[in-house]
Amino acid sequence: MKNLIQKIKDREATVGVIGLGYVGLPLCIRFSQEQFKVTGFDIDIKKVQKLNNSISYIKHIPSENILAVREKKLFEATTDYSRLRNTDCIIICVPTPLKKNKEPDLSYIKNTTLEIAKYLRRNHLISLESTTYPGTTREILLPEFEKKGLKVGKDFYLVFSPEREDPGNPKFNTKNIPKVVGGISRYCTEIGRVLYEQVINKIIPVSSPEVAEFTKLLENIFRSVNIALVNELKILSDKMGIDIWEVIDASSTKPFGFMPFYPGPGLGGHCIPIDPFYLSWKAKEYDFNTRFIELAGEINTSMPEYVVSKILDGLNMHGKCLKKSKILILGVAYKKDTDDIRESPAVEIISILKDKGAKVDYNDPYIPSFSGMRHYPELSMKSVPLTERKLKQYDCVVIVTDHSKYNYHFILKNSSLIIDTRNAIKNIKSKKIIKA
Repeated sequence: MKNLIQKIKDREATVGVIGLGYVGLPLCIRFSQEQFKVTGFDIDIKKVQKLNNSISYIKHIPSENILAVREKKLFEATTDYSRLRNTDCIIICVPTPLKKNKEPDLSYIKNTTLEIAKYLRRNHLISLESTTYPGTTREILLPEFEKKGLKVGKDFYLVFSPEREDPGNPKFNTKNIPKVVGGISRYCTEIGRVLYEQVINKIIPVSSPEVAEFTKLLENIFRSVNIALVNELKILSDKMGIDIWEVIDASSTKPFGFMPFYPGPGLGGHCIPIDPFYLSWKAKEYDFNTRFIELAGEINTSMPEYVVSKILDGLNMHGKCLKKSKILILGVAYKKDTDDIRESPAVEIISILKDKGAKVDYNDPYIPSFSGMRHYPELSMKSVPLTERKLKQYDCVVIVTDHSKYNYHFILKNSSLIIDTRNAIKNIKSKKIIKA
């Protein structure tokens, strides 16, 4: 253990990161910036080729950052998992989606575990960062690794350290977001702490991987439940003729006991729409019903249908029906100023509108096209230009993602009807605007 710790502190340890997406790629760059040699692993050959040519495929990660570490020969991407044997520390950042029945899909974790087990050796440190239910590290990874005849905490080290990436956030990044680490044993936690403190400002050791696993779920369940609350109150306030956005702004002036959450067209991203159901599924083993999680999920997943109902109301007010109406969706990214379309409610809204016979286009300055979505494989679309002539062709414009690049006064001037799901057009009274 002392040898591995010293190797890490001397920057002689080689780091392997499995999964080069929104979590894994920033981690690769961060370790490389601190003079670690990093090998990134991914099954997507196109991603690997782009990275080895110093090309970024994620908007908020500049290609220059990749070029800088590539030129110093500190980072390389590969699809060859046999090179895991040459690493000292392995960090797993693979997806953990849900199945159709909202059960956890751990296939990526399980397949990655089997690959690592092939090349596991003494003094390996393995850290799982993929969000999952409490018990995954101990119940799924550990047994496969111990089949090699190695003893955890003595021959190899295993920890869980939840990712906390927030793509596009200008204030927080991999370096300054505190990192929780929980190991199978005290020695595991210590080595995990040493590894991460080389690249991250603050490390929070906890007593077990289960605590670390639960920590990430609590963070996102907290957000899911509170977003569901304001989404429900948005529907109520609309019926009462009250602007929920004004209510939230007024409530936010209280200097204690209140934290603002904002309504929207539905949840997106990989975390909040998915993570809570990992805990609700695991809770069933203990004959426990997580009612808050289930209710929040019902409310949040119903929001795209609510948006469509507001579109229908708006068109009716203008003497038009939904079928054959021309509708423009503004923004398909799940959050503003990013190119991240994972679980985006915009895609579901588009799908519902198309099923009801509407003619739908979209514009997004960060997403020129998309196709083959996991839940909507039949959708394949390209962003249309946002011009005065184009806007005037649509019966309805729906603001789903409030990108900063949009000129909302220009959009308002040239649109006949706007459904605003994000309060993007503020402090303007117009019969053209319907809040949703």
